[in-house]
Amino acid sequence: MADSAAIAAGAGATGAAPGAVSQSPEVSAKARKITLLLLTVTYFFSYMDRQILAILLEDIKADLLLSDTQLGLLSGFAFAIFYATLGIPVAALADRMNRVNIISISLAIWSAMTAACGLAQNFGHLLAARIGVGVGEAGSSPPSHSIIADLYPANKRALALSIYALGVTLGAAAGQMFGGNLTYYFDWRVAFIAIGLPGVALAVIVKMFATEPMRRAEPGAATDEGQPSIKDGFRTIFANRSAVWLVAAVTLTSMIGYALTGWTPAYLIRIFELNTLQVGNIVAPLLAVAGVMSGLGGGWLANRLAEKHGMHAQPLMVAGLKLAALPFLIWFYLAQSAPVAVGVYFFAALLQSSYLGPTFSLIQTLAPVKLRSVWAAITLLAINLIGLGLGPTMVGVLSDLLVPRYGNESLRYALLIVACVTPLAIFCYWRAAVCMKRDFPKKA
Repeated sequence: MADSAAIAAGAGATGAAPGAVSQSPEVSAKARKITLLLLTVTYFFSYMDRQILAILLEDIKADLLLSDTQLGLLSGFAFAIFYATLGIPVAALADRMNRVNIISISLAIWSAMTAACGLAQNFGHLLAARIGVGVGEAGSSPPSHSIIADLYPANKRALALSIYALGVTLGAAAGQMFGGNLTYYFDWRVAFIAIGLPGVALAVIVKMFATEPMRRAEPGAATDEGQPSIKDGFRTIFANRSAVWLVAAVTLTSMIGYALTGWTPAYLIRIFELNTLQVGNIVAPLLAVAGVMSGLGGGWLANRLAEKHGMHAQPLMVAGLKLAALPFLIWFYLAQSAPVAVGVYFFAALLQSSYLGPTFSLIQTLAPVKLRSVWAAITLLAINLIGLGLGPTMVGVLSDLLVPRYGNESLRYALLIVACVTPLAIFCYWRAAVCMKRDFPKKA
């Protein structure tokens, strides 16, 4: 995906060999903050480019005469299969080579392919462009997780990764806001092009100003000389019970989340007859506020709970918040008026949007230092292959299957069915907490 020679040349920028481990990374506080900001903005663009499709579905369906199943494939599986599988080899490169180079090249690729979506004339064209977006985005998150893990110690990592995870909430909201306005005043093609092209310029900025830190082990961690393989990554993560339950929990949570966020704008437009301008300018900002409050508050609380009670308190926190959010989520898909639906959805988002930062932080803390990118990529493989690949696609298929019984209301009940998988995700977070308490009985 990226030019190997160019990446390898950048690997020596820190003055250390690829894969080197440092016990005291020499990164200034200013450089650390700038790098976290740039990685968060990159993640923001990633989600904006990925999720803009959600608010454009109804217009694309009418223009290209597509079924809900085809829309579900565009939102989910077609993107996820390449995004998820390519993430593993890219992560292996990131554990050996310059991570900033990989991120900036990937950003340029997916931004260009997002703009190319606006040129599609049929389902095949749009499918190919969405696959291109997935190919590009495969090089973003695993190396970003690894960089943040090297910039911040374990006791500050949950908040740092929660700040990074704001890219999900803000990017999805921005995609709806910009997409809704551009589609309303122009059309869906202009929306794709206008959203995609600025990312190419951002790629240059990331390359120029983001810092590539030296790789830093946890205090007391082994720092063997050999470079582990991808196979070692799978072996070690599956041997760790806490990690297995965490990956299962975040995968189920993401399947539900991708399904609901990918189809909720279409649900509001189709069921409550809102237009893209109303969804973009009213619903999306409310969800952005809820997501920021939940993400930052959850990251801060996760750090405090871990310091006071141990690492196991973090997945317990996520499980408790998701349990509290479930009634609001079910109410959202049973509501009969737009104001009630939007109101309860705000509270659901406020309670359930804090899971990414603590989960990614725990995965990075549990991972061997030389396998951090690979562990992140394995987690993202599950999240995206199952969560993103299956979630939106499943809603589209269910919606088409339920049309004979529910007519135009079929999308409502398809989304409700998927939302009811939430208790299984809560159980997995609880099991992760049990394993962590057993494996890490002291405060961590």
